[in-house]
Amino acid sequence: MISFNLVWVLVLIPLPLLIYWLPAKSYKEPASLKMPTLVPGIKAQSVSNSRKKTPIWLLAILWILLVVSASQPQWLGEAINIPTEGREMMLAVDLSGSMQVEDMSLNGQTVNRLDMLKTLLSEFIDRRVGDRLGLILFGDDAYMQTPMTYDRNTVQQMLNETVLGLVGKQTAIGDAIALAVKRFDEKKESNRVLLLLTDGQNTAGKITPDQALELAIAKNITIYSIGIGADVMIQKSLFGARRVNPSSELDEESLKRMADQTNGQYFRARSSEDMEKIYQLLDELEPVEQEQQQMRPLTSLFYYPLSLALFISFIYLFWLTISQSIRTKKHSEDFL
Repeated sequence: MISFNLVWVLVLIPLPLLIYWLPAKSYKEPASLKMPTLVPGIKAQSVSNSRKKTPIWLLAILWILLVVSASQPQWLGEAINIPTEGREMMLAVDLSGSMQVEDMSLNGQTVNRLDMLKTLLSEFIDRRVGDRLGLILFGDDAYMQTPMTYDRNTVQQMLNETVLGLVGKQTAIGDAIALAVKRFDEKKESNRVLLLLTDGQNTAGKITPDQALELAIAKNITIYSIGIGADVMIQKSLFGARRVNPSSELDEESLKRMADQTNGQYFRARSSEDMEKIYQLLDELEPVEQEQQQMRPLTSLFYYPLSLALFISFIYLFWLTISQSIRTKKHSEDFL
């Protein structure tokens, strides 16, 4: 909606009418000056001292635009929630080669682990109103894809743009935890939560998971670890179909130990349904702030009527200049 910072200025709009109706001394139109001509057959030209008056409707429009601009109109935007809780949540997503295994079902279709994770994690991010979120991608190394921000749309976009092999094919779990600890340490007072999503075991990196765990404990960081992957998958080959365990390399013991020692919890996601339940449980374990303060952004609009008034004035002055030039040229031709 539109509001006015100085709404009382609008009472000045009828001011010109009041001045017009006030008693005033009679004004006599100045006499015209007769210009003789020596050319036979052409009458003497009469030149008036008065100039052509500006149309009253044009003056009224300009006055209204200037008064509206002086009243400082503003656009009052939609209410925006202001976070009141200092929670920080870092999302560490595994992009190793095993995330391309197609053992997940999503909306009736078989998809790989990363595609399932993108869809459901995006919905989880959208619900985290009031939390500062960050995104870490790890493979051969760990990389900060999105620093801590309240902009959930940016985190979602960065997550959706990830592709397999972007950061290598191995799994550097220790480096991912250590990087999260470093980023958390930049803000001293906050509820620090690390959501670690992986489908394997630590096979790369400069820091072991145990070393990174010690850092997380020292910095009071809560780790929720999620092991991704089905227990059984039918694999077809030239010799027929056979049942295999696609999650045989998942180090559940290490993930569970990291969660327990940081007062977190370990979850096992064997399907997209399991993953959705895990996200709902995380909403209960780490609830978002319900009592939100709100603000409405204000956008100044005074320059719109002011610009329009200036534009109309320039157009009118340009038209007067052209008209005067035409009349002067015509008078000169008549005189000759």
